[in-house]
Amino acid sequence: MGKLLIKGGNVVNALRKTTGRSDILIVDGKIAEISPDISLDRTEAEIIDASGMYVLPGLIDMHVHLRDPGYEFKETIASGGKAAVKGGFTAVACMPNTNPVADNKAVVNYILERARVSSPAKIYPIAAITKGSRGQEIVEMADLRSAGAVAFSDDGNPVCDSGVMRRAMEYAAMLSMPVISHSEDLSLSKGGVMHEGYNSTVLGLKGIPAPAEEVMIARELILAGYTGCRVHIAHVSTAGSVNLIREAKARRVPVTAEATPHHFSLTDEAVTNYNTLAKVNPPLRTAYDVEEIKKGLADGTIDVIATDHAPHTFEEKDVEFDHAPFGIVGLETAFGLVYKELVLTGVLSIAEAVAKMTVNPAGILKLDAGRIEAGCPADITIVDPNLRETVEADSFASKGRNTPFSGWKLQALPVATIVDGKVAMMRSCFSRKGRGV
Repeated sequence: MGKLLIKGGNVVNALRKTTGRSDILIVDGKIAEISPDISLDRTEAEIIDASGMYVLPGLIDMHVHLRDPGYEFKETIASGGKAAVKGGFTAVACMPNTNPVADNKAVVNYILERARVSSPAKIYPIAAITKGSRGQEIVEMADLRSAGAVAFSDDGNPVCDSGVMRRAMEYAAMLSMPVISHSEDLSLSKGGVMHEGYNSTVLGLKGIPAPAEEVMIARELILAGYTGCRVHIAHVSTAGSVNLIREAKARRVPVTAEATPHHFSLTDEAVTNYNTLAKVNPPLRTAYDVEEIKKGLADGTIDVIATDHAPHTFEEKDVEFDHAPFGIVGLETAFGLVYKELVLTGVLSIAEAVAKMTVNPAGILKLDAGRIEAGCPADITIVDPNLRETVEADSFASKGRNTPFSGWKLQALPVATIVDGKVAMMRSCFSRKGRGV
């Protein structure tokens, strides 16, 4: 495989939450050496000049929808993998709401094989909690773990029966596997299409109240404390949810949580004019909720930043608001939004933000990833802090164009993504000299 030398970058240590200039030598897909000055010439190694750049552990997104198998017209494992590396992600974990549902070894094996032959990013399957994600009968968890599943979730479909969820948590705990909860009480959210509040009243749209999320999170926290299962709360959207998780962590309940860029960048005002591109579940909430999510990120209540990348076709979204599907694509805008909304505003340092996109999700899913250390897989993302671009959905590598961020100006964008020592993505602008700080 040969040698690759990354020279002069500002290396972000996500474990220690520090940054500092170092060279990184990669040999045969592994990080071989990290040192202030590694001297090799171009006859000995391929050299990447990263002066003025951030050099990060490869970003990890633990919550994406790749739609494959069954909905390849929305996204495929190949197109999702290309979108991932363009966004700086070296690895993603895909949710099981495919057709057929990833509730058996055959589907998990299919995902892994398709990823092996077609995806430039690493793909980790998340298996369903219940058969068909119907919330009734628990899947064969041990078989799915042996097939390569890294977690269990019925994301998109909450497990409404508390007895079923209790048993699922008990089995998952025996396997030391996390359960990822889509926390939604359907009796409270039924028929809702946006956040319940002033704007839903003005628009005449049925709302989804904050308690629809919070009631279910309270249940998951109680069950996690009772069973000892590691529960991960997906896409936290309300201030009340942040408070519930914060209080549970203080009691040492084994809980982790994630927030998405759209939930800390947008409010329900984005739905004005019935903008279906801003229709997502859980819905965009109020400015107060956004601020509390940022506080939860800052104080460690929320461990992970994940995209909930959910591609849909133009035709699906180009309908009346009530009939449009929920979902926003996020892989290619994530890091720029994190930098804009969290780093530049002082909510998180660059190292703290990177930890929530690397070492923290890796720890939850037990992946050998998220670190820049000798002996680790050479999964690395290089970011130019001065690179500025306007979001243009038509330029996405994803098949999905359903983003509410078109026209936004973002900076600090990935310019190279390295997976197992191989350059999986490099922007043409990166080759120009004189860039960086």
